[in-house]
Amino acid sequence: MPLTPLDIHNKEFSRRIRGYDEDEVNEFLDQVIKDYESVIRENKELHNQLLSIQERLDHFVNIEESLSKTILVAQEAADDVKNNSKKESQLILKEAEKNADRIINEALSKSRKVAIETEELRKQASIYRTRFRTLLEAQLELLSQDDWNALESREVSENSIL
Repeated sequence: MPLTPLDIHNKEFSRRIRGYDEDEVNEFLDQVIKDYESVIRENKELHNQLLSIQERLDHFVNIEESLSKTILVAQEAADDVKNNSKKESQLILKEAEKNADRIINEALSKSRKVAIETEELRKQASIYRTRFRTLLEAQLELLSQDDWNALESREVSENSIL
């Protein structure tokens, strides 16, 4: 057990002949007591400072651990968001490709339909032109026949009779 200032103060030395000067020993012991008390006080202060610093260190270690965990959680969340975004973008891209293919196929189908209809209309126009030409030629042929001259002469003679 360590010595206390009180132990030093209460220490009694036996007396002998030709011993040390009692006053000088007492003064020295008083100085030792003061210095020892000062050392004990300083030791307590340092011990309290050490405890305070240790508490702060523990606090900062806890904060560091919390920050590390938070960073890990944030990194995992960021990775999850990144992976989900990639998956979603791939799905959107596939959907867009499907829609593009569908639109292209519909456009090609409509284009074929229009081409078929256009060809059909050309054929019908050609048939119409041919029939109309045939009709006109037949009408022209009728007009150029001699029967018309006879009919005209009959009309003229009938009109003169009347």
